[in-house]
Amino acid sequence: MELDIIYLDDELVVINKPSGLLVHRSEIDRHETRFALQLLRNQLGQRVYPVHRLDKPTSGVLAFALSQEMASLITDQWRQRAVDKRYLAIVRGWMPEFIHLDKPMAPPVDKYAKHERIKPEQEAITDFRALGNAEIPVHIDKYPQSRYSLVECIPHTGRKHQLRRHLKHLSHPIIGDARYGKGRHSRYFRDQLQAPRLLLHAAQLTMSHPVSGETLTFNAPLDAIWRRLIEQFGWFDALPSALQFDAQDVPHPSLDCFLNITDEDDEESA
Repeated sequence: MELDIIYLDDELVVINKPSGLLVHRSEIDRHETRFALQLLRNQLGQRVYPVHRLDKPTSGVLAFALSQEMASLITDQWRQRAVDKRYLAIVRGWMPEFIHLDKPMAPPVDKYAKHERIKPEQEAITDFRALGNAEIPVHIDKYPQSRYSLVECIPHTGRKHQLRRHLKHLSHPIIGDARYGKGRHSRYFRDQLQAPRLLLHAAQLTMSHPVSGETLTFNAPLDAIWRRLIEQFGWFDALPSALQFDAQDVPHPSLDCFLNITDEDDEESA
């Protein structure tokens, strides 16, 4: 598997991590055999050092240092909140134009992590901007139509699952989120729209170069699933300019692609 490298110099490498790939080995996914850390090390032929993380199902910008010294300098930027991170998400319902959410949260405890314990709440702050709304003629939940939003998420703190949990708190869960989402909507996207993934993408990262101090901005292109959904929901013009793509490369489906689902299984995802 060849990783998509966005940026590379003597101190820093940045990739566009695909959905479904762990950053490094974890006891939560004990049976997983592929990791971004290992793949990138093999691809470059040298050791790499992660400076932040993305959840396994989240795609997008992921940075590594090429030495322990550089890793320390770069992680200091995260500790000092000197980096700017912007994510895209597709969520259930129509989001308000702007929400500033300051809601502390305790770190989630995973049942497979033997040594994790319940900890006190920590500060967690996120800004949300609705970029586009869409309504489709499909009865999935309570109403004869179903509504979705394309949302830009700007976290000002870096808590585990912060965006996913904040959006659940706002009653606008991310589509494809097996832990915090709404099962019927996620299954519809998986089965009818060929989108079997968490629709959360780390679209942009702005940071300072650890040696030169130059401000660097990295943008991660959207994958095929995201591009198809952007076209289907008519959100191309709502995308940040750095993420826009050649629409001619994506099929233009009609509304026939939006099919009603049955009431066969209304149980929420775990």
